Amino acid sequence: MRGGRGLAEELEGFLGDWGERTGITVETWALPATEVPQPIARAVLAAIEEALANVERHSGARVVSVAVTVGRSGLRMTVSDDGDGFHAANAGRGITRMRARFAEIGGSLSVNSVRGEGTTVTGVVPKRG
Repeated sequence: MRGGRGLAEELEGFLGDWGERTGITVETWALPATEVPQPIARAVLAAIEEALANVERHSGARVVSVAVTVGRSGLRMTVSDDGDGFHAANAGRGITRMRARFAEIGGSLSVNSVRGEGTTVTGVVPKRG
């Protein structure tokens, strides 16, 4: 990560700056307590940046919640907002890019959106070996 910072530090700085700039409240539920391999950290950060860009551009959300956890089974990332939601058929290039980033690192990414209730993006990278 930039300047030798780990994923948790990188996310703390990014999320704080993003919330301040957009006026959208960011609730950080969890950040990884352990080091995350660089390729995975970069993919997670890119996916969160893309998810939050979508929140800012399209959702009308007031609050977004972010959690990144690392456990025995692997890494899990969740970004949820209380915005307008959208119909899955209207998913754009940003979601395609997020899915591709997770596929590159052996993971998967899903998007669940309910009109009028918000959107949740979940990425999972299973532990290898």
